[in-house]
Amino acid sequence: MNEHAPHSRLPRSRRRGRHRAVAVVTAVAAGVMTVGALAPTAAFAGGKPDNVQSSLNALVKDDGLPAALAAVKGRDGRTRTYTAGVGDVATGAKVPTDGQVRIGSNTKTFTAVVVLQLVAEGKVGLDSPVETYLPGLLRGDGIDGHRITVRQLLQHTSGLPEYVDKDSILTSPTRYYEPRELLDAALAQKAHFAPGTSWEYNNTNYLLAGLIIQKVTGRPLGEEINRRIVDRIGLRHTYFPAPGDTGIREAHPKGYNRDADGSLRDYTELDPSWGWAAGAVVSTNSDITRFYTALLGGRLLPAAQLAQMRTTVPADEVGPGARYGLGLVSRPLSCGGLYWGHGGTIPGYDTAGGATDDGRATSIAVTMIPSGAAGQHVEATVDAALCR
Repeated sequence: MNEHAPHSRLPRSRRRGRHRAVAVVTAVAAGVMTVGALAPTAAFAGGKPDNVQSSLNALVKDDGLPAALAAVKGRDGRTRTYTAGVGDVATGAKVPTDGQVRIGSNTKTFTAVVVLQLVAEGKVGLDSPVETYLPGLLRGDGIDGHRITVRQLLQHTSGLPEYVDKDSILTSPTRYYEPRELLDAALAQKAHFAPGTSWEYNNTNYLLAGLIIQKVTGRPLGEEINRRIVDRIGLRHTYFPAPGDTGIREAHPKGYNRDADGSLRDYTELDPSWGWAAGAVVSTNSDITRFYTALLGGRLLPAAQLAQMRTTVPADEVGPGARYGLGLVSRPLSCGGLYWGHGGTIPGYDTAGGATDDGRATSIAVTMIPSGAAGQHVEATVDAALCR
C-alpha cells in the first residue's frame, strides 16, 4: 500500500535494517518499567544498551516521527514500556506512558476471533457461503455471495474490491459512515478475481465479517468484541468506539499526517466508523501484547479454531516470508522462528508487532504513518524487541 494512505490495513513491506544507537544511559526499575522520551537509552545487565529504546529514539531523531511508543514482554516474563519523542508537537508535552492509540487493522484480528468463536459454537460455518448469513446482500459485477465463503473473507481470498476512499477520509476525518454505505462503495466496482484463486489484502472482507457477526448474534459488533474479548481477558484500556465517538478516551499522544507541503496535520480527532470491523479499535501497546499472548495461548479460541486461524497462505504484499491466516499474520524473525500478529495503519498512527509461541511479545506504535525507510525501521524495531 501507499504509506501515506489512511487504510486501516497492514503496513507495507518493510525490510529489516540495522538500528542506530543513541549513546546515553538511564537507570532501570524492576518489574514493569518505563523508559522515557528521546531519552536516555536504558542499560541492562552487563552494561549493554537497550536496543528497543535506541530504535525508538532513532525513529524520532532520524526518521522524523513525532513520537514512538513500545511495550515488550521479554523472556523473563516482565513487560517493559518505552517512549520517545513528544506527545504534542505544538506544546512539546511528554508522550504518555503506554498511551492509547488507534490500532488500525489489528482490529481485524479481534473481528476474526469473534467469527471463529461463533464457528466453535456452531453458529457460523467457515466454508459456508456469505449468502447463508447475509442473503441477497453481496451482488455486483463478478460478485456473488453464493460463491464467496466466510473463510475467504477472513483470509483475503474473496476477490472483493476495496471500499476505502483515502481522499474522502483525509478531507472529512470526523464524518460518520454506516457499514452499508461503505459496502455499496465496494459493490459499485468489479471483482478483482474469482473467489479462492488469489490473495489480496482488502478491508471489504472484514466489513462483511462484521455484518455477519451482527446478523448471527443480533448484537452490535462493538458489544460482541467487548464481551467476548476485551472483558474476557481484562484489556482495561481497549475499546471499540461508539457511534460518533471521535476522540481517544484516555491519555494518548496526538496523531499526525504529513501534508504535501511537509507540514504536520493533527488527525487525533477522527471518526473511525469508516474502519469499523476492519480498523476502529483503540488500545495500548501493553493491551495489544496481552491480546496476542492470550490468543496464542488458547485463552480465546478452542484448539481447532486456533489451528484454522494459523493455517496460512503466502502474503508477499506484507513482506518477505509473511503468510496470512484468518486475521493473523506470521512473519519470520532474524533470530529464527516466527511471530504472529497483524499491525495496522490509520491516519495519525501506525502499529506493528505480535507474539511468539514461547510467550515473547511486543507492540510498537508511532504517531504518524511512516514512509520509506522509516516503515522498515518500525518493523526492524519489532524484530529487535523479540530477538534481544
